[in-house]
Amino acid sequence: MKILSIQFQHNKSIYYLSIFIFFLSTISILPQDAVIIEDTLSTTDDVFENTTAGEFTPGKGFTVFKSGLASLNFSVYGLARYINQIDDDNKFLDHLDREKTIDTRQDIMWHRTFLWASGHFLTPKLRYTISIWGLVSTNQTLVFGNLQYALMRQVNFGVGIGPNLGCRSMTGPWPYFLSSDRLMAEEFFRAGFTSGFWVNGEALPNFYYYIMIGNNLSQLGTTVSQLTKDLSTSASIWWMPTTGEFGNRGAYGDFEIHEKVATRFGASFVHARDDRQNSVSEPSPNNTQVKISDGLLFYETGALANGVTVKKANFDLLAIDAGIKHKGWHLQAEYFFRRLSKFDALGPSPELESIPTSISDNGFYALVSYEAIPKALQVYTATSYVFDEFKRNPWELVGGMSYYPSGTRSWRLNLHAIYMENSAASGSFGFYLAGIKGMSLVLGTDFLL
Repeated sequence: MKILSIQFQHNKSIYYLSIFIFFLSTISILPQDAVIIEDTLSTTDDVFENTTAGEFTPGKGFTVFKSGLASLNFSVYGLARYINQIDDDNKFLDHLDREKTIDTRQDIMWHRTFLWASGHFLTPKLRYTISIWGLVSTNQTLVFGNLQYALMRQVNFGVGIGPNLGCRSMTGPWPYFLSSDRLMAEEFFRAGFTSGFWVNGEALPNFYYYIMIGNNLSQLGTTVSQLTKDLSTSASIWWMPTTGEFGNRGAYGDFEIHEKVATRFGASFVHARDDRQNSVSEPSPNNTQVKISDGLLFYETGALANGVTVKKANFDLLAIDAGIKHKGWHLQAEYFFRRLSKFDALGPSPELESIPTSISDNGFYALVSYEAIPKALQVYTATSYVFDEFKRNPWELVGGMSYYPSGTRSWRLNLHAIYMENSAASGSFGFYLAGIKGMSLVLGTDFLL
């Protein structure tokens, strides 16, 4: 089965929006007894469970059609936010003492949109999801999907776009993070999403697994011609011994107000023979997933030494996590171990000989949240830290609150404040820029229906 992930220019997004509107317009010509429009905030959850993890799992949505042979459900997500990043002089020194400029932001953006069409056909065991994903901040629109077969509770099969399972946030919690994006250490260490084949399920009572073989470390924005024959492998396991669950999607925050202590313990792993995914004659790599601890792109020409370009490297990531929820409190921590090794690099001899043979970084995040007003107001704090090869020691301190006007997780108003030193994470997708030292303030609202 050929799996396609196509990146369109911004003007193509109008085309896909029109398709979405056309599908909605066809509802009016269906037989009236076949149309079921439900309020996603108040109905019971009778939609077939989607076992895809992370950013590719729809919400409850609205059931348009449902029969023994097929079903169709629409789900939507949207995020609007204001972000203001402040750095003292908008400059930093990288690990080679070269001065770099920090382009801080202050803007209001409709940042992210997801549209899902999902359901089953022929049998409730065979499930599909088609996704349209748009990111205004980076002018990207992607169309992709997955197909899954739920053989039994212990074994589900899937093929399509999915996550490399290197940390807990890649196995389901999105978009129910503390705010609308990950913490610095999560964002720095994690792998990305790619096309692949996976198997998951509940192997033993309260013990779950997820295994995936993918094309590469991150396929979003990468064409088939840029891929190599090196596949990525990833796996995650987690055990929830006390209650057998950890809230909706395993989300951050004890929104459910657990009366009995809920616990979760897990580990995740990714291995890939990673590639810059374009020619070394181009100074900027197509692969932007992997960064070193000063926020520079690992495959960028000059990242490790002037004039040196890394073409390939081994990427290995291990993460261990633990969490507890009880009576509105949520405590969670995760520790990461990442190693980049076996570099295939080009460059002038003196500089090429000066680069390290491997780079080992480790770090963690820890968070605490409390439902100050049940089903309405959550307050939280968090920190993350990276112990890196270059002794830059990036860290952050986070505080914030979320208000839920509907009394559900479906709609959130969020205030998120960050103080960071030498940020290792970078990108216009999230909250961080390479090397930034200072404050970031985020005001946002998002919804999942």
